[in-house]
Amino acid sequence: MSSDAAPIEVAPSCPAPLVITDRILLGHGSGGQMTADLVARYFLPAFRNPYLDRLDDQAVLDIGGARLAFTTDSYVVSPLFFPGGDIGTLAVNGTVNDLAMAGARPLYLSAGFILEEGFPLADLRRIAASMSAAAQAAGVLLVTGDTKVVDRGKADGCFINTAGLGTVPPGVEISASGARPGDLVVLSGPIAEHGMTIMATRAELELESPIASDTAPLHELVRAMLDTGGELHCLRDPTRGGVATAMNEIARQSGVGIVLDEATIIVREPVRGVCELLGLDPLYVANEGKLLAVVAPWDVDRVLGGMRARADGRDAQIIGVVVEDPERLVVLKTRIGGRRIVDTLQGDQLPRIC
Repeated sequence: MSSDAAPIEVAPSCPAPLVITDRILLGHGSGGQMTADLVARYFLPAFRNPYLDRLDDQAVLDIGGARLAFTTDSYVVSPLFFPGGDIGTLAVNGTVNDLAMAGARPLYLSAGFILEEGFPLADLRRIAASMSAAAQAAGVLLVTGDTKVVDRGKADGCFINTAGLGTVPPGVEISASGARPGDLVVLSGPIAEHGMTIMATRAELELESPIASDTAPLHELVRAMLDTGGELHCLRDPTRGGVATAMNEIARQSGVGIVLDEATIIVREPVRGVCELLGLDPLYVANEGKLLAVVAPWDVDRVLGGMRARADGRDAQIIGVVVEDPERLVVLKTRIGGRRIVDTLQGDQLPRIC
């Protein structure tokens, strides 16, 4: 893909509706604009500090000469069990991946369970077993945890909170604020598989070609990318809000524009079919086993080589270029030759997705 920063011409679009409320709405958990507004208005003013202000998916802390990545996440997915995984595998892999997006080697996890009175113990055993298997596969230890039980009807079966700790190698500086004009955007594989699996399961759709969640740990793929010696500026796993939201976060935090090429973004046909059936844009659908990387242009070929040598990166593609743009827009070059703005969603396209 050429890195020419041609003028961006897009048709005007209607603004998103203004959400005025004095109560939490489902959209506040979307990972989109409502989530960003919630963080900016209520959490940043209360807890502001240099680590939090970076707004990355983890904090990288210097402690006693060691660089430690620290993250936390909560999982409220519905349904709890779905093709390709369950809430347990999602909790482990999601936390491992948040650490990996700082270039960290994940080491230790905690898990807090909020269980509803009446929740089947057979389901709890199944979730614990899947978490154990996922942790062993990722090479991490679950070393501490907590359990709370709430009254029947006060939760939805099982919620899980996790925290993770890992070490960051010397010299690795990766952040959503690191993108620079001329950098290239790399996507590790097909998108929208997790979100569409959840939606198809909820809707009890009978599909000719079954789909499954892509939930998987990404830290070994990141290690292979780092081992190439390539200059990685940003890493992001496009979970809630999908590729579109992750790209807007990077553009906003780096003060740049990003131009994406629709023709290079892989959406498998069964997934595309479900998206079309439900009227959803795959760019905004959650992924749980894919990553986006912003790479210096002179190193992109060797980074791609390192990715494609692995099964979890064999479909890696350059999908975009970082450009100078004071408006910090993300723009998509469509298959038919047009251009459209890819904005952050105001509300929630897919609630309870992770």
